[in-house]
Amino acid sequence: MRDVGGTVAFDDIVLEARLPAALPPFIPQVDGHDLARFDADLRWPAYAVGLRRVFSPTSHRVVPRFTDTTAREALGLHHDQLAVLVGYGEDPLVEAFWTRRRQLIPRLAEQQWDLVLACNYSMYGNQPRAEHLLNFRRNLLLAQELCDAGVPAVPNLYWFRQEDLDRYGAWLADTAPAAVAINLQTFRRDASWNDMALPGLAYLSLLLPAGTRLIACGTSRRSRIRELHALFGDRLVLVSQNPQQYARHGAVMTPQGRVDAHAHDHDAFAASVRYYADLLAEPPPTWRLDGKQMVVEEPTA
Repeated sequence: MRDVGGTVAFDDIVLEARLPAALPPFIPQVDGHDLARFDADLRWPAYAVGLRRVFSPTSHRVVPRFTDTTAREALGLHHDQLAVLVGYGEDPLVEAFWTRRRQLIPRLAEQQWDLVLACNYSMYGNQPRAEHLLNFRRNLLLAQELCDAGVPAVPNLYWFRQEDLDRYGAWLADTAPAAVAINLQTFRRDASWNDMALPGLAYLSLLLPAGTRLIACGTSRRSRIRELHALFGDRLVLVSQNPQQYARHGAVMTPQGRVDAHAHDHDAFAASVRYYADLLAEPPPTWRLDGKQMVVEEPTA
């Protein structure tokens, strides 16, 4: 409790960071290797990397590649391309970051990231409720500490009950942050997506201020992206590792799902990135409730 300021409330947390003006609706997350080759035919406006590529899971130090340099230089990006850090990772990694955050946050500031998605402190259904409340506050508090150090950061949101979303709604109404982020990587099965993620996202879409964007990580299915697009419209920013993961195996993402095209990895990567970007460039569909089921209605030609 001392570590989070003696409270689990959100009232004292204000985020001043602004989003980069040229942030695209789709940001591919990459491992950082051979990025110049993957990007050669794209010159994509922004790339993201995960926390473990910057902060070692074994030594709990900044990796040599990101030492004494900027993020853009370490990734080999051009001056007009944005470098985004996705601060998500397994619990031991993000807990180690929290423990060492006083030393690490200045390092991130020196690296001049254009945007940082602050770490995601977990919410498990079988945790004591106190753990939920502490971690919800830590998610917001870390983003504030990053912003206070001059790092443009947005917080990760988790919830377990409607009251959690109501608390976020009150905080959002008071502070209107530039963006919030949600890690959707753990909702792999349809049951968890439909029963836990989607109802909360639908409710959050009604609470989110008009000027606040939603950055969603870890969703790659067309149907789920269209649901997110229906809920959040042009405020949605999608970050996904899928294009590079597929490309490493010569596969591409298409409207029919994964296709093993046996293509060169850089060609496969470019095709998948353009597919996701085109998907988000389509007009957002509308949605309605059929009982408790969300139904997405695509625009007619």
